[in-house]
Amino acid sequence: MQTTQYMLTVIDELKRTANLTKDEEAEQLLDAMTRAHKIFVAGTGRSGFMGKSFAMRLMHMNLEVYVVGETVTPSIEKNDLLIIGSGSGETKSLLAMAEEANSIGATVAVVTTSTESSIGSLANISVKIPAKAKADNEGKHDTIQPMGSLFEQSLLLFYDSLILKLMKNKELQGSSMYTQHANLE
Repeated sequence: MQTTQYMLTVIDELKRTANLTKDEEAEQLLDAMTRAHKIFVAGTGRSGFMGKSFAMRLMHMNLEVYVVGETVTPSIEKNDLLIIGSGSGETKSLLAMAEEANSIGATVAVVTTSTESSIGSLANISVKIPAKAKADNEGKHDTIQPMGSLFEQSLLLFYDSLILKLMKNKELQGSSMYTQHANLE
């Protein structure tokens, strides 16, 4: 198979995953994002990179957003929102974050392949990305890609789609968001 054929297969997998993702779950997350005083984004590994990309776009929208674990991240409080991206929903460090945020009274949301996971069960809002998790060997959502690649790519597309919906809701144009773009480079 040629590289472009692989790309087209990956795009087909992403389309299948997008078609199986529920708009109602996305709307619950959007509502929570709109109500939150501060938004915190967390994830590990490649899912964490997708979360950082999402946080950057939220910052471009002039929202108060932080990436958990950065040195300038403040404490989470009752009226805040923690969004966790985790394929398995079982990552111990992320589970500890969800438990802490929950104990404070903050809203916890998870975007995951397994809403029945430990984090999914604890979260106030769960969004299921129907993609193969890293350790999933059952073949429920077949993919040609290794490990959790389909979930991680779908997570980025989901986050970017939330941005587009927020832009529409706030009547923002990309050009107005550019004023928040880094200029110290």
